[in-house]
Amino acid sequence: MEEVRSTTAWVATHSSHVTVDFTGIEKVAENMKNSLPKVEWDFEGIHYFDNGPLTVQYLLVLDALNFCFWPDEEMSYDHLASGLKVTLESDKSAFDADRLQKYTGPQLRKMLNWSRPLPLEDERVRLLHEVGLELERSFEGKASKLVESCDNSAAKLVALMTRHFPGFRDHTVYKGHQIFLYKRAQIFAADLWGAFKGQGYGDFEDISSITIFADYIVPAVLQQLGVLRYRSSLDNIIKKNTEIVSGSEEEVELRACSVYAVEKMKELISKKTGKQVLSVELDLWLWAFGIQCPSLQHHRTLSIYY
Repeated sequence: MEEVRSTTAWVATHSSHVTVDFTGIEKVAENMKNSLPKVEWDFEGIHYFDNGPLTVQYLLVLDALNFCFWPDEEMSYDHLASGLKVTLESDKSAFDADRLQKYTGPQLRKMLNWSRPLPLEDERVRLLHEVGLELERSFEGKASKLVESCDNSAAKLVALMTRHFPGFRDHTVYKGHQIFLYKRAQIFAADLWGAFKGQGYGDFEDISSITIFADYIVPAVLQQLGVLRYRSSLDNIIKKNTEIVSGSEEEVELRACSVYAVEKMKELISKKTGKQVLSVELDLWLWAFGIQCPSLQHHRTLSIYY
């Protein structure tokens, strides 16, 4: 994911609203060097897993819909993951490619046992249709065929995802430069690696190429840890729960600086311990930390990418 690393680093060095604090990175790395956090992929027990192709299909559908929960304060990732799990357990053909192309908003709500419109519901339905259509057209209707075509490379899988599924093309323009983030495409690779414990469909020789997944939880955790610092105007916007426009300088900096900061944190922890540290593992720890902190204030952006 060199394009993600290099372009987010460019943002961090030209940022106007968010600053990466290297003293904060040093403190976090020092605290973590003797007790590297290990968080199990399914620590909540909410995901479907059968150790086969149906799990791959489930994860692709899950990651196609894994974005923007905050507009409904009662909605969360857990509702999505567990709702899709229950659906698949009761109907093994629920995520067949032809059926994905036909779902409606009310049907998706029923899957998730949700009584009111979902945040960005029309976009979620559109992305389901997109996934179903492209799976049918290019991969015999099976997400497992997509994964099998990546030759055990997480980076190649991300490239395939962004080539075939427009809804996974998480990039933007910042101060005249193209910036790549690829949050949900990278999460698909990471979910496979975590679910299958690095074996079978999760066997990626280059899992270390994956960066963290820039969302709205991780920047808030990094700020609380003293790794990110915000300009006062941005800090006030977040504290007032004012929406930040997708693609704005502030929004791009929050996400890109998070990626850059964790890359630097990973490098420093590896240097201190002499052991390989994966961005995937750090992201899982940061995200778990964030969802267990109800007072955490995060930025608010309507986006299909995170």
